[in-house]
Amino acid sequence: KFFMLTDDKSGFEIPGMLLPKALHNEGNFVISLGKLVRYMGEVAEEMGVEVSDKTTRVGLCFYSGMTDLPHDSTLKKQVYPGFAASEVLYDSDGAVRGVATRDVGLDRHGNPKSTFERGIELRARHTIFAEGCRGSCSEEIIEKFDLRSGKDVQTYGLGVKEVWEVPEEVARPGFVQHTLGWPLQSTALDKTFGGSFLYHMGPNYVLLGMVVGLDYENPYINPYREFQRWKMHPEVAKHLEGGTCVSYGARTLNEGGYHSIPKLTFPGGLLVGCSAGFLNSVKIKGTHTAIKSGMVAAESLHESLSANEQFAIANTEDCEIDPAEPVFEATSYATAMESSWAVAELKEVRNCHASFHFGFLPGLAYSGLSAHLLRGREPWTWKAGRPDAEKTQESADFSPIDYPPPDGVLSFDLLTNLQRSGVYHEDDQPSHLRVKEESAHVPVEESLRKYAGPEQRFCPAGVYEYVPDEEEQEDRGDDEAHALIEGKKKLVINAQNCVHCKCCSIKMPQEYIKWTVPEGGGGPQYPIM
Repeated sequence: KFFMLTDDKSGFEIPGMLLPKALHNEGNFVISLGKLVRYMGEVAEEMGVEVSDKTTRVGLCFYSGMTDLPHDSTLKKQVYPGFAASEVLYDSDGAVRGVATRDVGLDRHGNPKSTFERGIELRARHTIFAEGCRGSCSEEIIEKFDLRSGKDVQTYGLGVKEVWEVPEEVARPGFVQHTLGWPLQSTALDKTFGGSFLYHMGPNYVLLGMVVGLDYENPYINPYREFQRWKMHPEVAKHLEGGTCVSYGARTLNEGGYHSIPKLTFPGGLLVGCSAGFLNSVKIKGTHTAIKSGMVAAESLHESLSANEQFAIANTEDCEIDPAEPVFEATSYATAMESSWAVAELKEVRNCHASFHFGFLPGLAYSGLSAHLLRGREPWTWKAGRPDAEKTQESADFSPIDYPPPDGVLSFDLLTNLQRSGVYHEDDQPSHLRVKEESAHVPVEESLRKYAGPEQRFCPAGVYEYVPDEEEQEDRGDDEAHALIEGKKKLVINAQNCVHCKCCSIKMPQEYIKWTVPEGGGGPQYPIM
């Protein structure tokens, strides 16, 4: 079903025959991505991939030769799920040669503790960057090789999500509902882009969330609290009746679409999934296109490596890569993606997001016209033009939003919900959220003065707060807590709360935050998300 919500109690259903095919979900599956990834890890082990005994998440390296080798091959295939790539390795000519993991066991001042371990270098013939939206290494690569030259800037949305366990009589596995309108759009010319999703997943779970385009203008918008009050609407609340919220999380999404896809390849590597920006913002889905890009990348690299006997297998018994080997660029991957159904799908809706810059009703009308008739064939192109951080308007032009207090049944305060994310970071480590040196003045002089400190509202984990400078603070050290003092206010960064959504690196005035990876394993835990 698809509802247009007119206020906090009313709305009407849009008939399915009027909806574009992108919003029809027949034949799709409602799944937990967390469970899917764990299942894929089991499949990898069955294929002979050695998975380290670390219990946490991100980090991957394969040392392998031809893909048709038997599973008992002596060639190494390894996955390092507890290590995040923190540094891109380059050769003397500037080509990518792999990645390095972050040192672990450093205290908050950067000094080695008794648990210190040096990061390791993972060198490869070709490195696939699959970090998701706004990955730190991927963004470095995009800038270094100028991969956005001739492309539109990327624009983003922030998705805030919960998982509920509901009684069997409420559960409707396979049911899908989307909404537009209230609370994000209350007038015909509102320019805030966004909407909601609600999925029933077997046996008795409801997965629901809201995506807010980060190109919004009003600095008083609080995406988390917009989501909380949306759940109070009767068309939403009835799906949660008698249920219990069991998980909470947040993540940014690429919403620039086809015009914002960068050049996909560079010497020694390529971009896949949301590192490249293959999400379809009309569908609010990108897993299918991300998987497709990974498949195309694997096929293209296998073809390129197989065509050259020098690349058929690693050069030594330990599978080390000879640094004298020539570096190649897998340009066939970009060609194959351009002719794939994944990119064709993005072309069909290439102007839809940008059309909402004219207002909610004009954007809705154009998106309907585009989806049913034009399908991306229109001769004009509308672009974002400026990054999301520059779209925020000064607070003097707006009034604070009076959000209803949480009731503790359907809506919750942020810190209560944050516990459901399972977020954890080692306390005594260097902060992974840093104010850029050249932007040290921005938090107080720009963000707080001109925009009323929007980071206090758009962060879905309560990481950023401005506090009175006379208030006694834990002795963190200025370098670690980034306490920037002027007058009676200072910014404090509670990095231990971070759910790794990357919103701060996007929406901060002048993008003053540099996001880096924390120690391996730090972050939220999403077993059922």
